[in-house]
Amino acid sequence: MPSAAERTRTLVQGTCSAVMLIPGATAPLLDQLAPDARAVGPDGEILLLYPADSPAVRAATHAQDDELPAVLELTDVAPVAVPNRVRGRAWASGRLTVLPGVAAEPGHTMLRLEVGDLYVDDLWGADPVDPREFARAVPDPLRHHETELLQHLAAAHDGQMLTLTALLGERAGTGPSAVRGVVPLALDRFGLRIRCRDADRRTFDARFDFPEPARDVHGLRRAMHALFEAAAQED
Repeated sequence: MPSAAERTRTLVQGTCSAVMLIPGATAPLLDQLAPDARAVGPDGEILLLYPADSPAVRAATHAQDDELPAVLELTDVAPVAVPNRVRGRAWASGRLTVLPGVAAEPGHTMLRLEVGDLYVDDLWGADPVDPREFARAVPDPLRHHETELLQHLAAAHDGQMLTLTALLGERAGTGPSAVRGVVPLALDRFGLRIRCRDADRRTFDARFDFPEPARDVHGLRRAMHALFEAAAQED
């Protein structure tokens, strides 16, 4: 399974939504506190690109040499229609400063969050994250493809998704209590997580690990083919 540091790094460098929480900084629209882009520096600092007139930039500029505490809150929502779509949240707290000497896009300013504490609460569990482990962690290589891949599986392969229940054993149920619907919920280099629904609309999640981690989309295609083939043999 991915470590807590890897999961957090994936959220920070992935496509989930993010908002900067700064004491005293308010905005008419919450989107004004959301960075336009974000990345992680070599020492684990989080780099955030904001419009030059955003509340976050004004607060960091006004603080100058003073400590400006801030929390980057990330929310990961499943890109497919499932009950309880929030898959996880992560928080990175620390000191926010204007990053000097960096040429940002015209009309934008780069901010730096020097991370002090990190915490992730997702489908794997709730865990604190050591900032040093976060700095060394590598984000999941499929993070930029996950949304498209899950939506494709849900739209074009719903029948094949249902065949995966053959791998669930007794959890799949029988007769009226059998699983009636399967939706792909999450995908990473280690495996696929699905959300199952029975006739009474009760849901539960199941996880299928790949024989070996998928390094790229080509490796993922091979892993998914092997998974569907195994399900067909059990059916």
